[in-house]
Amino acid sequence: MLETKLKRILVPVEGAPTDEESLRLACYFAKRDRALIRALYIIEVRRSLPIDADIPPDAQRAEQVLENIHQMAERIGCHLEADMLQAREAGPAIVGEAAEHQADLIVMGVPYQEKFGDFCVESRALHVLTHAPCRVMLVREPLKHPIAR
Repeated sequence: MLETKLKRILVPVEGAPTDEESLRLACYFAKRDRALIRALYIIEVRRSLPIDADIPPDAQRAEQVLENIHQMAERIGCHLEADMLQAREAGPAIVGEAAEHQADLIVMGVPYQEKFGDFCVESRALHVLTHAPCRVMLVREPLKHPIAR
């Protein structure tokens, strides 16, 4: 699979169905290489608000998602750090965090989305794929209805 020894793995989470599978994959690599895992929840702040605005509903959701991720990691037998961050857009924030913390790998979930009948990658994931300073693995949710071609 990956022959590079990993030291730091970043797992952006958002409370999506793909969070658990992303975490499982990250834990696999972390156990193999004794790497550190950092789960990150990004609160996107509207431009009409200051970047450090207090947004209690979003902060509560972030705390709940991170607590769930922490519990999942414990069940898998993996240790992680969890953090939340406020930013204008998630994609650039994820790339910035990967660079700042010298991540060797980003493992992130993406929903299955179609545009004009074909699969397309959401803007957050596309930004990370385009600009990340490290390897990126996307975990796409399975198709709800298989496409007959």
